[in-house]
Amino acid sequence: MGELSRNIRDMKFILYGNSEAEPVAEACAQLTQEFFREDSLRLLITSLPNLNLETRKDATQVVANLQRQQVNFKLIASDYLEANLDLMDVLIQGFENIDMALHYGAMYRECIRHQVVAKYVLESEHVKKFFDYIQLPNFDIAADAAATFKELLTRHKSTVAEFLTKNEDWFFADYDSKLLQSVNYVTRRQAIKLLGDILLERSNSAVMTKYVNSLDYLMILMNLLRESSKSIQIEAFHVFKLFVANQNKPAEIVNILVANRSKLLRLLADLKPDKEDERFEADKSQVLREIAALELQDLA
Repeated sequence: MGELSRNIRDMKFILYGNSEAEPVAEACAQLTQEFFREDSLRLLITSLPNLNLETRKDATQVVANLQRQQVNFKLIASDYLEANLDLMDVLIQGFENIDMALHYGAMYRECIRHQVVAKYVLESEHVKKFFDYIQLPNFDIAADAAATFKELLTRHKSTVAEFLTKNEDWFFADYDSKLLQSVNYVTRRQAIKLLGDILLERSNSAVMTKYVNSLDYLMILMNLLRESSKSIQIEAFHVFKLFVANQNKPAEIVNILVANRSKLLRLLADLKPDKEDERFEADKSQVLREIAALELQDLA
């Protein structure tokens, strides 16, 4: 392992340089080609548990850098990973090893920068594991998993839209029951923020339309509006307003909003972000007007 540690140190110097020397583009390109041609990523990933902490950190930085290196305007790493997608199955297991999780997690996140890798991950069982990893008792590992989960669901718009369209029923059922209703405050806060990002993304408009027709999801959002945390309330409002703005609300949703009208109007009237936000106030005024104008409907 001593020789491997020295090689990793040398690679880091070539890719990053030091205080006295900048990295040389030609040397970086040559290293990138040789690294992936020799299957060195596989060796590095499998050997990582046997390296000392500093070398693990260096290895993580080397892998991150190599994902972004272009040779003749091509990302060599993307082509390599497309032919070696099983490495993602190795990396995902790292989240369950407290000593290795942050190193493997950082590598995993760098790899899903490539669309072909993200597509593989989204179509695998990996996604379901993140619902558990995000709630691990180790705060740093849970936060790292949450960052990866967010990257996976926001970076590659068309791939994410395709995944959500095919899997929206189980995905949002798990998302709402495991994350939005988690006993962990941090998990709830991150989850409601990410949900807003996902639903407000234009490429996910068809998924959003179906989501805001669900009475169950509306009830969860209304509960989040009553949270003691203002940050959760604000993020919940950004999703709740989509239900109210829906011009084709099912009768059961209209009737729940009418039944809770006085509580909602009172709660929303008092809801204000810490910093003045004209857009928020305009959205809130529109939501208040919409709710005030609703009338009970007959259920079909």
